[in-house]
Amino acid sequence: MIRFLVDNTPSLREIATLGPFGLALAFAYLRLAGGLKRDRGWRTGYTRKVFHFLVFTTAAALQAALGVRALAVFGGTTSLVIAYAVLRGDGDVLYEAMARESDAPHRTWFIAVPYFATLAGGVVANSFFGGAALFGYLVAGLGDAIGEPVGTRFGRHRYRVPSVAGVVAYRSWEGSLAVFAVSLAAVAVASLLVLGTLGAWLPLVAIALVAALVEALSPHGWDNLTMQVVPAGLAAALLGA
Repeated sequence: MIRFLVDNTPSLREIATLGPFGLALAFAYLRLAGGLKRDRGWRTGYTRKVFHFLVFTTAAALQAALGVRALAVFGGTTSLVIAYAVLRGDGDVLYEAMARESDAPHRTWFIAVPYFATLAGGVVANSFFGGAALFGYLVAGLGDAIGEPVGTRFGRHRYRVPSVAGVVAYRSWEGSLAVFAVSLAAVAVASLLVLGTLGAWLPLVAIALVAALVEALSPHGWDNLTMQVVPAGLAAALLGA
């Protein structure tokens, strides 16, 4: 893992070239999500996943097109934007795009935990599974992203999930079913991008099903880690990605 980090540390030239673009993009994504909440009345369960979806799909596109170093630059600039939003705090349009009201009084904690889980997931998936990390990006970015909005809108059958800091967290069976369906589509797309073919459907369905189970069982705030690492590992084992 240390070797991976050393080998993929961006050069100053790469930071200077890609950094302003990544910074503008990450800021625009979070500002869009915040605007949807403030100006359109969208719930935080929707707006934080808008940001989540845009960041993960951009990460997948950057790594596929330009490699891990380009992704590292984007990850750094996104970190700066998130840190700025957290410093601005309650009431700021950027902060409110990510901070769930249901996570009070630990709203900042549940911005920080998914952020670090995302970073850790990307590093672990790339370190151990190489190109199969793209499966993790797309499953987390698409499959995981759909669960909370569907649960917020249509969830009628809820179940409690592990959490910390005294915050009570729930998911729904409706949301978990949506995670499975969209994860299957994400795995299919990743297979085409990484392997150039869909291959057998049974492994794809197995990866999507396990991903949905992992999302259902992951502690509140930590599914950005598990939803990257598990699909990447399964893709490497079952598909040879």
